[in-house]
Amino acid sequence: MTKTIKLRPWQSEAINKCLNWFLLENKKKFLINAAPGAGKTICASVIAKELLEKKKIDRVIVIAPRNEVVKQWAEEYEFVTEKFMMKVTGSDEDIINNDTDICLTWASVSSLIDEFKILSKKYKTLVICDEHHHAAVNAVWGKGADSAFDQTLYSVILTGTPIRSDGEEPVWFAYNEEGKIEHPSEGTFNLTYGEAVNLGYCRPITFHRHEGKFEVQVDDNEFVKVSGIDEIKINKKLKSIKGIKEALNFYKLVCTPRFLGNNTTPDLNSYQSTMIKYGIEKLQEAKNRLHNAGGLVIAPNIFVAEHMSKLLETITGEKPILVHSELVNSENKIASFRNSKKDWIVSVAMISEGVDIKRLRVLLYLPNSQTELSFRQAMGRIVRTMGPDDDSISHVVLPTYKIFENHARKVEEEMAAANVKPKIVLTKKCPSCATEIPSDVKNCPICKHIFEKLINNSKICEKCNHENPMNAAKCESCGQKFDNDYKVELKEALRVGVIVRGLDLNEDEIQNYEAYKDDVRDNILKSGDETLLKLIKKLPDESFARLKKILDK
Repeated sequence: MTKTIKLRPWQSEAINKCLNWFLLENKKKFLINAAPGAGKTICASVIAKELLEKKKIDRVIVIAPRNEVVKQWAEEYEFVTEKFMMKVTGSDEDIINNDTDICLTWASVSSLIDEFKILSKKYKTLVICDEHHHAAVNAVWGKGADSAFDQTLYSVILTGTPIRSDGEEPVWFAYNEEGKIEHPSEGTFNLTYGEAVNLGYCRPITFHRHEGKFEVQVDDNEFVKVSGIDEIKINKKLKSIKGIKEALNFYKLVCTPRFLGNNTTPDLNSYQSTMIKYGIEKLQEAKNRLHNAGGLVIAPNIFVAEHMSKLLETITGEKPILVHSELVNSENKIASFRNSKKDWIVSVAMISEGVDIKRLRVLLYLPNSQTELSFRQAMGRIVRTMGPDDDSISHVVLPTYKIFENHARKVEEEMAAANVKPKIVLTKKCPSCATEIPSDVKNCPICKHIFEKLINNSKICEKCNHENPMNAAKCESCGQKFDNDYKVELKEALRVGVIVRGLDLNEDEIQNYEAYKDDVRDNILKSGDETLLKLIKKLPDESFARLKKILDK
């Protein structure tokens, strides 16, 4: 008995359009540009199933950005097609004679180019390219894919963020002068985030700008204010101080852990601490609609991720799940969080793209990369719906910072164009009987369900002792303005503003070293050097760019 997959209308439309493009128009490449969380994986898997059943293809290959996403693909593919999909790496030798559909990371493709060429000649093959924007024309991943799959019968190209931040074009499609996708309309299906929200496929997002200014004490009588919006004014005396411009960078101060005098105890009045408290408040609101809602912290590096984890544990009393490249079993930890009732998971980049954790509803955003592409991908982690009854709202807490402001404004404009208005709900839904009751009620009057005790996360007015929401700019009772200045001494700014862990990098440098990183990994993999193989497994992605910067000197 053939399994019936319930499809969303857009998926059915995209599938039919793709099959017509392949089978009636005899074209090879179909592009699906749909918002993160809209259901591209299911859509592509059904396309593969249809082609297999029609005997139009023999083999299916899936390429995804990370091991965790590869694992998700194998599971979803088997669910849809009832066929096993084997996960392979660049070190696997016999992928040709093994009569199995396969999935792998983009990084593994370049080590198997010859094998894929042979496989594509021997079998009628469909390749599904997930997060295809990674495959830039002039980068290792793009060149590898273009060479490996030039004989492939069909290609389904998937992306939710097609425009790369470095302006490079992915292989197999181009951009026009307006920066929009240039691919035959008959061979393309588009679904924007605003459209996906309007149709109920994704949850709407509310952005919360976390205000704050840093007062850097230059001497006993002089302070320099640093904000994320206003231009900093530096006098001649300050300009003579080596590294002052780097030190007085707002975002670097935001991302730098602050401690009390012993340099080990986290400062609970720091910018990061108040940002976390703000996020906790939003998670409590989300739990009113989705009782198992979870929160995600994206940190710029491992050091900050560990610090944010300690802050969360100190404030909430619950240890969050922490995942990054230096920890073992990170993928298993992500899976355990997906199926648990844990409130928070903290990551650097492992959950920023492709990873599907449907219950995530709050994002605390302090990334390394500040590009729109990274922003959109991170946003996609918290918009996945739990089903037709899911009326929860997704929350992003981010610094009030020019770059992020621009990204958020574009998303808000996109939602407005689709007539999406995130609603404010003053009631909560009982998880046992689904009765709508006032938010402050502790026991459900219908089924007597006892709600978990929420953390007192209010802001207390020093003048009148009134409890205010964490994001309040002034007291709701007496009107007293709250101070959002964070005082830093110059010597501390110079210490923390320049380097967090290792050599500091700007975004342009990270983008420029993308190809270098892949080359290093590929060459080490091919060398078989066990010591180096162990080393690269421990290095976070940004370390390759730091290595390049050191060698260039």
